[in-house]
Amino acid sequence: MPKITRDSLLSLEAYAKARPDYRARLMAHKKERIVRLGEHVTLHFEDELTMRYQVQEMLRAERIFEEAGIQDELDAYNPLVPDGANWKATMMIEYPDAEERRVRLAELKGVEGRVWVQVDGHDPVYAIADEDLERETAEKTSSVHFLRFELTPAMAGAVKGGAAIAAGVDHPAYKETLSPLPAHIRDSLAGDLA
Repeated sequence: MPKITRDSLLSLEAYAKARPDYRARLMAHKKERIVRLGEHVTLHFEDELTMRYQVQEMLRAERIFEEAGIQDELDAYNPLVPDGANWKATMMIEYPDAEERRVRLAELKGVEGRVWVQVDGHDPVYAIADEDLERETAEKTSSVHFLRFELTPAMAGAVKGGAAIAAGVDHPAYKETLSPLPAHIRDSLAGDLA
């Protein structure tokens, strides 16, 4: 599967001109890749396009145009691009009220390892979480986690062949399942597999 390359990035000037159309295209694409698990957990499945947008936005915000700085951003974001045998997602835990959020994040310690996907006819695959850095403390979990779901070749083949996908969270303080994922999301995720 493609990674973000230096050649796939626009210069700061070219990106400034293209940004409104680029952003609109990206927002439509992201809608095909968002899975809500209940009221408070959302998985944003990442791919080359979503991560290239993040790189472009970081370069723009930080006014980075030197090669070393650009390479640093590529090195930071390329690990979040699926490699053809997995799905990668940003998990957001959302509680609008600050006090409720504080309490819930304490109750949800370990939730990042209890998120799963399941290809019809196969066992669930639990997330490998936060490979870049530890996001949980002794007191609470983070409201943002980066997840990787590693699929077997048989699972990938089944998805490419049209098998349904389910997703869920199985934590004592939060249990939710979405089964099956809507067809448009299933089809988008199938495109991440080699």
